Amino acid sequence: MTSLDKPTDREATDQDAESRAVTEAALFEAFGGVRGMVETVVPGLLFVTIFTINKNLHVSAIAALAVALLLVVVRLAMKDTVKHAFSGVFGVAFGVVFAMITGNAKNFYLPGMLYTLGMAVAYIVTTLCGVPLIGLILGPIFKENLSWRTRNPGRKKAYAKASWAWGLILLAKCAVLFPMYWWADTTKFGWVLIALKIPPFLLAVWLTWVFLAKAPAPIDVFAEMEAEERAAQEAKDAGREAGGARHRREA
Repeated sequence: MTSLDKPTDREATDQDAESRAVTEAALFEAFGGVRGMVETVVPGLLFVTIFTINKNLHVSAIAALAVALLLVVVRLAMKDTVKHAFSGVFGVAFGVVFAMITGNAKNFYLPGMLYTLGMAVAYIVTTLCGVPLIGLILGPIFKENLSWRTRNPGRKKAYAKASWAWGLILLAKCAVLFPMYWWADTTKFGWVLIALKIPPFLLAVWLTWVFLAKAPAPIDVFAEMEAEERAAQEAKDAGREAGGARHRREA
């Protein structure tokens, strides 16, 4: 490579900026951004606030479920994606059912805690198996699908680091919450759980961004397939033209 072929500092900076922007957009789409975080926190926050005031399980549960449904309705009215809001509704609904059946307000949080533990295990196990979960989540968003597994080792390494980060952070969160579930009162436990909703999540997302921003660019397998289809069509068209020309010469 000659000096003329090498990218200039400005070009390299532009490429880095573009890579970071693409990574930020993918993470925003995958995890819902600020709005997704709000939709995750608000139902639980409303539940613990009402329960702290009046200690009424039924009112607290119904209010949490109602606001979760309202968030979905708002999404639908704005014709926005509803996957994050729907996941919040299902989580709140399971919590309400657990709390109502057992009569224990603390069990409102149990399904979410079990889900967090399951995700922590999934991140770690899939990474140990060579298929880090964060790569499975973000691969389709980056339009690379599973190409990173065999064709982009640097990117696979970044996904592995990010998955380890998610798994360990979620395990640390569980290490705080599960002991408190057994000995803390419902109000104290609820406020601690709300306080631990966003910070661990932001830390995991930030580390994912750091690892992927430094990784090689994703391989756009969709663009490759489109290019192959165009090449095949062009070859087919060229074959027809050649056959037509030969037929005209013979005639």
